Amino acid sequence: MHERIVPVIMAGGQGTRLWPLSRSARPKQFLPLVGETSLFQETVARVADADRYLPPVIITNADYRFLVAEQALEAGITPGAILLEPVARNTAAAIAAAAHYVRTHIAPDALLHVLASDHAVDVDENYRWSLEAAARAARAGHLVTFGITPTAPETGYGYIEAGPALGEGVARVARFVEKPDHATAESMLAAGGYYWNSGTFMLGLNAFLAELDLYAPEVSQAAAAAVAGAHTDLDFVRLDAAGFALSPTISVDYAVFEKSANVALVPVTYPWSDLGAWDAVWKISPKDKAGNASRGPVTLVNSTNTLVVTERVHVAVDGLDDIAVIATDDAVYVGRLSEAQRVGAMVKTLRGADKTRALTETHRTAYRPWGGYSSVVSGDRFQVKRLFVKPGKKLSLQRHHHRAEHWVVVKGTAEVTLDGTITVLSENDSIYLPLGAVHRLANPGKILLELIEVQTGAYLGEDDIVRIEDEFGRT
Repeated sequence: MHERIVPVIMAGGQGTRLWPLSRSARPKQFLPLVGETSLFQETVARVADADRYLPPVIITNADYRFLVAEQALEAGITPGAILLEPVARNTAAAIAAAAHYVRTHIAPDALLHVLASDHAVDVDENYRWSLEAAARAARAGHLVTFGITPTAPETGYGYIEAGPALGEGVARVARFVEKPDHATAESMLAAGGYYWNSGTFMLGLNAFLAELDLYAPEVSQAAAAAVAGAHTDLDFVRLDAAGFALSPTISVDYAVFEKSANVALVPVTYPWSDLGAWDAVWKISPKDKAGNASRGPVTLVNSTNTLVVTERVHVAVDGLDDIAVIATDDAVYVGRLSEAQRVGAMVKTLRGADKTRALTETHRTAYRPWGGYSSVVSGDRFQVKRLFVKPGKKLSLQRHHHRAEHWVVVKGTAEVTLDGTITVLSENDSIYLPLGAVHRLANPGKILLELIEVQTGAYLGEDDIVRIEDEFGRT
C-alpha cells in the first residue's frame, strides 16, 4: 500500500426492511444488530488503521448529524469531515460530493474507499488482500467495485458478471445484472463468474470524476456547486442546498459504472452481508441447535429456524418454524422469515395511514445529542416522559408557550436553570417549571442523569420549544 486512502462512508439510508427496529429517525446503520456496537461504528472501526487510511469523510443527511458525530466519538474516531446532504439524491450525487470535497480540501489525487455504513463484514486476510488488489487496480486508473462470491441464489442483490482478467485478483466487468428472479439467480450460480454487487468501491479520485463528467455531467456539476457553496455548522459541512438539488436522483451504478468501459471487479470471499432484511440478520447471527437466533429476553419452545428480536418485553414463541418476531416498545412484527423482503411493503402500508405513519418514523425512545427521552404515558392535557442526559451534557436554554413541566430526579445529579436561578437537584428531588419560564437542564455529574418529566398544558407537541441558547446550533 502506497499513499493512505480516504474512506468515504455513506450513512444516509433508512433501512425500512428492518422495521420495526429500524425507522427513519434511527435507521439500521445506527443500531447494534449483530454485536454490541452499531453497524456504523463497525464501519468506521474498519477504516481506523492510520497506516492505511486518512480520517473518514462521512456523508449523511442533516437529521442524522448528531447520531453520526456521537457514535463516531464513542468509537474513538475523529472524522475528516461530516458532509450533510440537504436533499436525498441517491448514491451518485453523494459520492460525487464527497469526491469534490476531498479534491478541494484533503488530497487532490487521493484514492477513495467508498463504503456503506450498514453492512456486516468480517475483516480477515481475504479482506485485507482484496483491499490491496483493489488499490493497485485503482492506481492503474480503473474504477473498482467489490463483488461478493455468492453462496446462494439470492434475489435481493444485483449481480456482476466478471470478464477477462486484468491482473492478479482483478477482472474487467462484463456487465451488471439487475436483481434476478430465482431461476435466473440459480442459472448464474451454476454458470459461475457472477458476483453479488456489494455497492462498495475503490476509486482514483480524478479517474472517477473524469468518468462522472463524461457520463453524468449534471451530477458532477451539481456536486461541485454544492461543495463550493458549502458552509460549516459546528463540526459539520452543510452542502449548498440549491446546488445539490440540481443533481438528478440516480445511483452511481446507473450514472457511471454501467456506462464506463473502465470498470474493474475484485471478487472477494470474506463473510459479508448487507443486512437488507431480517432473514439476512438471522443468517449471520449465532443459532441454537434448532436453528433459532434471538436477541433480548426470549423463550423458545418447539420452534425451529426462527428469529426473535426484542428490546424489552419478554417474547415467548412455541411451535413455530421459519418465523421472524421483532418486538419494540410500541410495535411488533410477525412474518415468515423466508419472506422477509415483504417487510418493505408492510412499511409502505403503515406509512400511508395517518394512525400508523409515526410508527415508521420515530421510536418511543428518541435520541438527541445530549441524551434522549422515552414516552411513558400520555392523555388529555398531560404527558409523562423519562429523560436521560449524558454526563457533561446540557439541553438548550428554552421556554414553552403551551405547557408547564414537573421534573423528578431518579438517578444522578441535575443542574436546573430557572429564570436565571441555578438549582442543583439530587435523587428524589423535584422542581416545577411554570408555563413560559426560561429554563435549562444539565448533567454536571459523571453518571447518566435520569428524571421523570410530567408535562401539563393545552398543547404538548415537540415543536412547542423556543430555544434561546443551544450548544448544538439549533436556535
